[in-house]
Amino acid sequence: MPSASVSVNGTVIAQSSDTVVVEGNHYFPPQSLKEGILGDSNTQYTCGWKGDAKYYNGTVDGKQIKDIAWSYPNPKPAAQNIAGYLAFDKAKTTIQV
Repeated sequence: MPSASVSVNGTVIAQSSDTVVVEGNHYFPPQSLKEGILGDSNTQYTCGWKGDAKYYNGTVDGKQIKDIAWSYPNPKPAAQNIAGYLAFDKAKTTIQV
């Protein structure tokens, strides 16, 4: 599985050697995320083959970032390999592989 890290303005917020790549997005195991970064978002999205996504707002270096990440807590069978893993918005973060 590929190694990757996620940062915002140079501050690393997640790092793992156990990411899963789906549709060009690195999904990070939840334990790879620094504590205190994510909070719930009201944004809702349903993917036809992955299921219902849960979105998260982030706080990095005191700055709030809306919908910085998402996960599929209870994905459909075809996406079980990313259950609970987190993906990050590439327009709001830097993904280093």
